Amino acid sequence: MIPTPWRWGPSSFWSIPQVLRRRAELEVPLSSPVFSLLFYLMFLVLSAIHVVVCTSAESSCYLCSLPWLAAGGVMVLVSALLCVIASAFARMVMDSTFLRKVQQSAAHPCSGWSEVGLLLLLGTVGHVLSLGASSFVEEEHQTWYFLVNTLCLALSQETCRSYFLGDDSKLQCYFHTEPGTVGATCMRQDCTACEAPKAGQASKGLPSGARGGHTRWAVLAGPWLVLACCRLLRSLNHTGVQGAHRPDLSHWLTSPSHRMELSCLAALSLLAVFLLAQRGCSPVVKVALALGLLGVFCYRAATGNLLFPWQPANRGISKGILEARFVYVFVLGILFMGTKDLLRSQVIAADFKVKTVGLWELYSGLVLLAALLLRPHNLPVLTFSLLIQTIMTKFIWKPLRHDVAEITVMHYWFGQAFFYFQGNSNNIATIDISSGFVGLDTYMEIPATFLTVFGTYVGPVLWAGHLAHFLSAEASGDSAMGRACFCYALICSVPVATYIILVTSLRYHLFIWSVFSPKLLYEGMHLLITAALCVLFTATNQTGHTSAWTKTDARN
Repeated sequence: MIPTPWRWGPSSFWSIPQVLRRRAELEVPLSSPVFSLLFYLMFLVLSAIHVVVCTSAESSCYLCSLPWLAAGGVMVLVSALLCVIASAFARMVMDSTFLRKVQQSAAHPCSGWSEVGLLLLLGTVGHVLSLGASSFVEEEHQTWYFLVNTLCLALSQETCRSYFLGDDSKLQCYFHTEPGTVGATCMRQDCTACEAPKAGQASKGLPSGARGGHTRWAVLAGPWLVLACCRLLRSLNHTGVQGAHRPDLSHWLTSPSHRMELSCLAALSLLAVFLLAQRGCSPVVKVALALGLLGVFCYRAATGNLLFPWQPANRGISKGILEARFVYVFVLGILFMGTKDLLRSQVIAADFKVKTVGLWELYSGLVLLAALLLRPHNLPVLTFSLLIQTIMTKFIWKPLRHDVAEITVMHYWFGQAFFYFQGNSNNIATIDISSGFVGLDTYMEIPATFLTVFGTYVGPVLWAGHLAHFLSAEASGDSAMGRACFCYALICSVPVATYIILVTSLRYHLFIWSVFSPKLLYEGMHLLITAALCVLFTATNQTGHTSAWTKTDARN
């Protein structure tokens, strides 16, 4: 069977449960007699429940306030949706599709669910269901911390199995049409890549030399290093309702008596940011990035947050407007260089490296802007974000060759976790409004709004930007980016749609204005940012490169 490009269409709505699968397909067969019987039964049951509840209660429900035609339409719609879900699950159980796919995944991961993919799906669904409880909304950071830690353990188990138990079937089920191809999955049953390597042949699952020496132990230690970084970040900022008042590292660092320690930590963090962000940039951008990070330290020293080694403790402070605008010049310069390279890649379709460099330069410009807007004690959050991205790219995603959808969901999970590592919560009071006035002497609505939003959603934006660069550098063709954009938009829009329904049903809840409504504002803004990023990624991906699917079809 020849693989075809993955496209969005009207039937893609029914493929939502399969978006993490290697093959996005789902049959929803509806037998007309059974469907009619189920429909009438559902309608009668819902009507009976409605009548019993409304007649036994003192006050009428929401449906009673509607016209009888509208209430009947709601009943019909709900009954039809329940019948569709019931029919799909009945057919799935009758054909034993789910059990057979799971069993095939254990023996041949390229033909069904992988363990990490199943974890990502269950974790995402579990997070959506948890939004119906006020306690889970208030302490949502605990949900994301748990999911990220569980993901690290699952990746550790996967690497150990691949290296020590010799289970290379998952690593060998990809087409190697181009060096670094990601997400081109094996969809032929006679694929020779899924066969065990013969004697004397090297394993196809990992790069040459990756299964021995220091690289082997680095890959095995990668998930544990990520887990250790996440644990350190949890101690930096306590957030939520129950733990926000507890002392943490940020309280210790921001105290006036520890200003010198904070200055040293900020200097080390900025140096690490430069070392991690300068790779892949042109020499001009590297110089601009170094000067910009130096300007960030000067800005914080001018405002009195940090100290130079030669600076007296009683030195006067200022607003640091000149220093901040000095950094803005380098931010705009780096973004201009990245945009120029992207536009050049649109004209020179054969120069693939130009596009990769342009995306990384745009990403470096956003990193510099984030370093300027984040408070000094949150600079380690930016450093660990870059470090975890480097570890995951070099020791997890490249050697194990995960699917595009799995990599996209992992980026989304880490972006959400870093949103709370920064100290944010679902409470409006935790928004850092000071980031909207960096470099401004008077209030300007548009710049202040943009800076505040970017300073709040630094984690999701940077992880989404890294996803675009990773897929551009490792995946051949436009199908990988298109599938990633759909998957990223899907896992962001489904929680919002579900949460709107939950908020509507819980509109008389005691905490509707203090818990559920602020969370709805956060989710709405996150959805707008995701839509803007997906549009940007789609626009930058319109190049003249020949997709990996097209090359595969030509060979078949």
